[in-house]
Amino acid sequence: MARIAGVDLPKNKRGVIGLTYIYGIGRSRAKEILAKAGVDEDKKVKDWDDHDIANIRKTISDYRIEGELRAEVQLNIKRLMDIGSYRGIRHRMGLPLRGQRTKNNSRTRKGKRKTVANKKKATK
Repeated sequence: MARIAGVDLPKNKRGVIGLTYIYGIGRSRAKEILAKAGVDEDKKVKDWDDHDIANIRKTISDYRIEGELRAEVQLNIKRLMDIGSYRGIRHRMGLPLRGQRTKNNSRTRKGKRKTVANKKKATK
């Protein structure tokens, strides 16, 4: 099993798909990395030899991935919250920030429903 950037890549997947298990690497970047490293993108991860893995590690070191990228994203969110921008306020409140409506959907951001009971009618 190949271990790159602290992530165990699945050995039975193609190289392009295997690299996407690393945070910050999608399909297009995985293809780019494999092309620069000189590894066939259809080659399975279990078929990579030590030379291939070394080349891929060297190529990946040019990109910001995993912990460094996660830290940067968190800092960006914290900055938005600190300056009090609209997006920062939405982050703080746990609501969607890209213009989606919240009357009916957005359960992923808002969490489980919090039911509010009806007011009791006054008896005469």
